[in-house]
Amino acid sequence: MSERRNDVGVVGLGVMGGNLARNFASRGLKVGGYNIDVARGHALAAAHPEADLDIAESFAELVARLERPRRIVLLVPAGAPVDAVLDALDPLLQAEDIVVDAGNSLFSDTDRRNARADGRPWRFVGMGVSGGAEGALHGPSIMPGGDPEAWERLRPVLESVAARSAYGPCVAYCGRGSAGHFVKMVHNGIEYGDMQLIAETAALLRRGLGFDGPRTAATFSAWNAGELDSFLVEITADIFRTGDPQGDGLLVDAILDRAGQKGTGRWTVQAAVEMGVAVPTLAAAVDARVLSAGRDLRVAAEEAFRPAPTGLAGVTVDDLADALYASKIASYTQGFAMLSLASEARGYGIDLAEVARIWTAGCIIRARFLGRVADAFRGEPAPALLALAPDFVADLGRRVPAWRRVVSAATAAGIPVPGLAASLTWFDTLTTARGSANLIQAQRDYFGSHTYERRDAPGTFVHTDWPRGGDR
Repeated sequence: MSERRNDVGVVGLGVMGGNLARNFASRGLKVGGYNIDVARGHALAAAHPEADLDIAESFAELVARLERPRRIVLLVPAGAPVDAVLDALDPLLQAEDIVVDAGNSLFSDTDRRNARADGRPWRFVGMGVSGGAEGALHGPSIMPGGDPEAWERLRPVLESVAARSAYGPCVAYCGRGSAGHFVKMVHNGIEYGDMQLIAETAALLRRGLGFDGPRTAATFSAWNAGELDSFLVEITADIFRTGDPQGDGLLVDAILDRAGQKGTGRWTVQAAVEMGVAVPTLAAAVDARVLSAGRDLRVAAEEAFRPAPTGLAGVTVDDLADALYASKIASYTQGFAMLSLASEARGYGIDLAEVARIWTAGCIIRARFLGRVADAFRGEPAPALLALAPDFVADLGRRVPAWRRVVSAATAAGIPVPGLAASLTWFDTLTTARGSANLIQAQRDYFGSHTYERRDAPGTFVHTDWPRGGDR
């Protein structure tokens, strides 16, 4: 057996795991790797000799060639594969060894694995990683949680491979328990919302204003030079510049409009419902992907109703930029509200400013205004909601008229904008001090004696024997 001693081990050498292993190696670390398909691991090492990856034939070999206390990072599919790897590693590990699940695990699975590790000599860390394949190779945003002592030992290694922005390395301790994977889940929920909002805005440019591909690309590039500067806006411009290699026109127009999803957006919405947090922008994005999957049904419905969409009336490109920006603030506000409540209810101890800071580079939702988000949550007092921070109150206030014009014109034109509309409805509901829920409470008390509170005596619950039918 080799006498080599590695600084870190990586289990799962697919696209993400292989690139993260190479990232570790580029920082001067000796990296051991294991893949269930061992040949794939050897192929990775052969393709990148500069990384000097040490591919093990078994878990036992991987563990034996790691410096103690060991640091092992898992990048395997969420669910049963993670448990299978932990089962295999468990008898091989010793006191103070650390196993990091860096995949997209559901936070409740991480809770269960934390409980398991409590009875073991080794330590477990649930850690979100965002940035895709390029981020894994050149610097992702990293969201570890769980054992704070394990974090301190991992910190130098993680800071060396994380993305860096003007705000520092994009990694921070996210909190106790399953906080790391919860934060990553919410990141992905916001990502769903962001992608939906951008897709709707692109549809309004093309179908509503008649822009061709190059003009659409130029518009997104111009937006990316200003307040809408973000990774997703940047790549959208690139997409609208890309021709179809198999024919005429744009590649994006040759792609079937049936969006896939791996579940993290849906998990976010499910968790929000269970927690009692309103995330309508994120929910609209998930619903839109579900509806997109029923393409045959949509084709049949279009044939049955024969809608006649029209152009956008009275809307400018600047209006679309304002509506997109305002809706993005709504989406991020909903996500951070969810993190705030989870931090309190689940005892995570999440620092919202730090979460915003580590999302300023490396991750999919990185955007210019995240630095301002971090500053807002560092303020004294911190805002109850991001949208209520003074800077963002001003931002949203300036954009509300354009936001309304866009959603109204899109509705009149028959162009679906579920994300933009849900965001505006969320804003209108938030800013309506006296809403319509009084009637709902009256209805609940009428049919189920569920009681209600009077405006002149909040906190006191009363029931009324409501008159029935024509009785007075």
